Amino acid sequence: MVASKIKTLDLKDPLADFRSFFVHNAEEIYMDGNSLGRLPMETKKKVEETVSKEWGQRLIRSWNERWLELPHRLATKYASLLNATPEEILIGESTSVRLYQIVQALLHSGEYPLLLATDNLNFPTDTYILEGLAKQFTKQDIHLIHHPNEVEADIKNLKEALVKKPGIYCLSLVSYKSAFLYPMKTLNLWAAEHNSIIVWDLSHAVGAVAIDLKAAQCKVALGCSYKYLNGGPGAPAFLYVAKELVPALRNPIQGWFGHESPFEFAPQYTPAKGIQRFAVGTPPVLSMQAMESGVDLTLQAGIKNIRAKSIQQTELFIQLFKEKLSPLGFQLESPEDSKKRGSHVTLSHPESWRICQALLQGVPNGPKIIPDFRPPRFIRFGIAALYTRFEEIHTVVHRLEEIVHSQSYLQFDLKKTTVT
Repeated sequence: MVASKIKTLDLKDPLADFRSFFVHNAEEIYMDGNSLGRLPMETKKKVEETVSKEWGQRLIRSWNERWLELPHRLATKYASLLNATPEEILIGESTSVRLYQIVQALLHSGEYPLLLATDNLNFPTDTYILEGLAKQFTKQDIHLIHHPNEVEADIKNLKEALVKKPGIYCLSLVSYKSAFLYPMKTLNLWAAEHNSIIVWDLSHAVGAVAIDLKAAQCKVALGCSYKYLNGGPGAPAFLYVAKELVPALRNPIQGWFGHESPFEFAPQYTPAKGIQRFAVGTPPVLSMQAMESGVDLTLQAGIKNIRAKSIQQTELFIQLFKEKLSPLGFQLESPEDSKKRGSHVTLSHPESWRICQALLQGVPNGPKIIPDFRPPRFIRFGIAALYTRFEEIHTVVHRLEEIVHSQSYLQFDLKKTTVT
């Protein structure tokens, strides 16, 4: 595809104006696999106001004036994004804490067999949480489903596992390595039919993929807000529990904000009647204020519009890969079918690590390119439709060509760093 046609795509992009709502570095192209989204301009104003006025001037009064209602306000916006009710969404804590809470609650509920399962495409942290819970409560290892490759899950294999070993399963809606997109509704219905439940981690999907929790008959989901929702480093997670399931569950961490009447300071713990029972400690106000602008922009753009542009951009990346990169030893590690793919494109190459370092270094009079590396051989390129340009995708592919043709990657050693 010629460069002029790609420029035309940017000119005709209905979401092009949203790019201006984010902070940019003119000397780099940011295509990290969305371990951290860009900073919205409005976030800076919100946090500064919270610090200088609400904390600095109003002090403790700000709890009653603004802060106590902040988690519910955010929950209402996330409910709109995910097609849930505000009473089914809770904001706060980290994804790992939320996963621990909900899986432990499910284990104690008596609703499902005491078996924990996941697959080899899931995010490692989720597996760690499940392993710890399995040792503590089921006295057996988790059931780990192995798929033949790291690009796509074998759905038939998953269904067979649910039949043979019913229980509590945890899956990532979009795989962190390949961007494989699971058929959520199909698996939820199958799980329900076979006395099981799936806890969905939406971290690599929310804000990039259109998610309808009600239509998908989802019972439990959770995820972070700092990737495609641009909530900031370490931004709070969200938890979704279908309203009808909440009464059967008990929060294993009985924090005061999960109490039915937290400000009565009763000597005995009485859990709140709704999803609020999964709240723990004092809401992290600064972090919650920082995450609001990101979800606002997503709602303003419309998740269906975001998804449509994401597909268009990942399709362009894959087309250019076939034309330019495949002959140079690169392999596509994401599904070609857009219905099975989230919003990042993963490539591999025998020299993936050093190629990644060459992208990060940049070239004279050219931008640095920020992707990320995932062991053992994957380079991820995150497509964030709210601010990624089509022309940037073309530049990335052209730079990958140059690096391999010139062998400029040879100047880098094979030592891995901690964050890439």
